[in-house]
Amino acid sequence: MTSVTTPDGLPDYLCPTDGTRVASDSLDWSCPTCRGPLDLDFSPTPAPLDVLSGRCVNSLWRYAECLPLPAPAISLGEGRTPLVELAGTVSAKLDFLMPTLSFKDRGAVVLAALARRLSPDRVIADSSGNAGTAVAAYCARAQLPCTVYVPARTSPKKLEQIGAHGARLEVVDGDREATARAARAAADDPGTFYASHVHNPYFLHGTKTYVHELWEDLGGRLPDALVVPVGNGTLLLGAALAVRELRAAGLIERAPELYAVQSAAVAPLAAAWRAGADDLLGETPMAPTFAEGIAIPRPPRARQILQAVRESGGAFLTVTEDQITAAQLDLAARGLYVESTGVACWAAIRDGALGERTAVVPLCGAGAKTGLTTG
Repeated sequence: MTSVTTPDGLPDYLCPTDGTRVASDSLDWSCPTCRGPLDLDFSPTPAPLDVLSGRCVNSLWRYAECLPLPAPAISLGEGRTPLVELAGTVSAKLDFLMPTLSFKDRGAVVLAALARRLSPDRVIADSSGNAGTAVAAYCARAQLPCTVYVPARTSPKKLEQIGAHGARLEVVDGDREATARAARAAADDPGTFYASHVHNPYFLHGTKTYVHELWEDLGGRLPDALVVPVGNGTLLLGAALAVRELRAAGLIERAPELYAVQSAAVAPLAAAWRAGADDLLGETPMAPTFAEGIAIPRPPRARQILQAVRESGGAFLTVTEDQITAAQLDLAARGLYVESTGVACWAAIRDGALGERTAVVPLCGAGAKTGLTTG
């Protein structure tokens, strides 16, 4: 399909479920027909290595051809995080070294750039912490008024960081699902830009730069496996987008397998995978877990996540609370202080679950955000 752009140069939104098209300058946050998440009608061609090597832009905006809007003036230097050997054939990408200390900056800067272009009356977001922090920071940079909805159990340090960036906090007396419902109700108010890291596809086109960076840093190849934490699936779906772009351009011969990691305490996608289902099986009760950032009982893009993992030849993995605690301490002993959600991928494969295959895990958030799980 040929990508469609409007006179403002931005691609249209396209519903992956029913094909409904939404104008690029719309503040609609979901498909007006089915109310599901939207995708972008956007099929970019990545720049080859020899072109990238001549660029001095040292942020994710060096992959300009693959991003759905021009480079903004609000960048904080996000992206281009280090790739370091972890153990054996496993390497780690240190996305906790982003400006707000989590990988969510990749998508948040793109959302903020889009919001600035659309000039809404206000920006709102909902989050268990990291996405809200990132949106708050980039809205501050863009001088946009911002309100962030968070669950009552959000880590105090994340609440402190959101407020420090000048965002208004709306603390919801309920779980992550209740928080999302409150934000979606507010998102329907006129003049509101819903900076949803789940529903707005611009966020996914920011997170996909994680894989474009890997491909460049590895000299034009990707590892055998990408191991990714999955709650709402924004990093995994972004990774799948980048892999498709690189393969369509003939820049990789083989796509890596995608391994999606969930907390065993809240694992609706892993349960659907094991049952061979194309969508969620039913209600998943919320349970306490150290991996609060991926404790999502009903991810809106569940079908897309399951399809992406299945098509890659990968699988779903789950980790216990004891595994999370052990992995966090193990990483700290290796010099890497990572928040409890961010250690989930290492927890899943540190015992050799992938054998001798080369793999990369993202260390998504800094330990200063949550502290040690052992208290």
